Amino acid sequence: MTNLPKSKLRIGLIGTGFIAQFHLRSMVGVRNVEITGVYSRKAENRQRIVDLATELELGTCTAHGSLEQLLQADDVDAVWILTPNNTRLDIMRTIHAEVTSGRSKVFAVACEKPLARTIADAREMLRLAEDAGLNHGYLENQVFSTAVLRGKEIVWRRAASSTGRPYLARAAEEHAGPHEAWFWRGDKQGGGVLSDMMCHSVEVARHLLTKPDAPRKSLTVKWVNGTVANLKWTRPAYADQLRERYGEAVDYRNRPAEDFARATILLEDEDGLELMIEATTSWTYVGAGLRIQLELLGPEYSMEFNSLSTGLKVFMSRAVTGAEGEDLVEKQNAEQGLMPVLEDEAGIYGYTDENRHMVERFRKGERPDETFEDGLAVVEILIGLYRSAELGQTVHFPAGDLEDYVPLVARAGD
Repeated sequence: MTNLPKSKLRIGLIGTGFIAQFHLRSMVGVRNVEITGVYSRKAENRQRIVDLATELELGTCTAHGSLEQLLQADDVDAVWILTPNNTRLDIMRTIHAEVTSGRSKVFAVACEKPLARTIADAREMLRLAEDAGLNHGYLENQVFSTAVLRGKEIVWRRAASSTGRPYLARAAEEHAGPHEAWFWRGDKQGGGVLSDMMCHSVEVARHLLTKPDAPRKSLTVKWVNGTVANLKWTRPAYADQLRERYGEAVDYRNRPAEDFARATILLEDEDGLELMIEATTSWTYVGAGLRIQLELLGPEYSMEFNSLSTGLKVFMSRAVTGAEGEDLVEKQNAEQGLMPVLEDEAGIYGYTDENRHMVERFRKGERPDETFEDGLAVVEILIGLYRSAELGQTVHFPAGDLEDYVPLVARAGD
């Protein structure tokens, strides 16, 4: 962490897919930042990010032909790892090698969720970052959702201070399925919807239950119980849809990943009080679009949020026609009827404040609120849930035998 504080943080993006583009668009609302570089294996994908960064006036962005070139660039201070799950550990190893050898002046790294596919890999991500002296941030956007930030502040200031801490957090996230092929593959992603979306629900629930300004490790996981199922996409007609959309690489007739997951997690706070998280996630929801639903319950209060209960709605009759799109809400499933509109998706989902937070903490040389340590803790819970689902029984923590455990669905492609 050298040459700090900096007037602006110059970021290099590693990855060019949907999530990278979402992060890039959210940077428009962030001060003191420039997007100065991008690396992806395909030149056309790199150019798409360069063009978008130019359109959004986020600085002069250079397309680099190798990861090493990006890391060695004089105008890159920090990197955002936004690539498929199966590539992240190798990328982190390259970052470590370039920084420790002195070839790179990068001093900070942020990584999209989940941090890794196994506990051992997540622990290695953390070790590499710390061994290289890098500041590190875990990109969990829902923790920075405008509704979550405001809701937690009100509940803990007005209610918990009077009648006692919250004891139950419920979190659900559902949509009709991911945008890119690798998400659907257990061997690439490390799982199915439990890996893809339960990571959000687990961490936002832990965040809501944690006292303001207290570390997340102030809550101790006692046990986890998980269930996974294939409800929709293994049905022949839908399996064929996936094959038509993504080719032979996504074969849900023979190699499916779960499209539904449920989790129950028991935690204990510093005073020995029991707390509970209930979470469900699915790729089987057919509605207006992506739905995030959160609840926080305490002795004499409750908090609720539903991302599709918007103040702004539009109605379009059958006479209105047009191409399919996602201009009203992510994962939009209809072009007619009464439809909710998210006027600030990046803010409501948490991407804007997440990136603002990481930029300012990195720029000032301060530790982010979400680090690789939190990413490791989330992976430990996810792996416990996968093991619970495979065994059909509760998994008690600490569970040292999970260190190298690979979820059943992730073994299918090996």
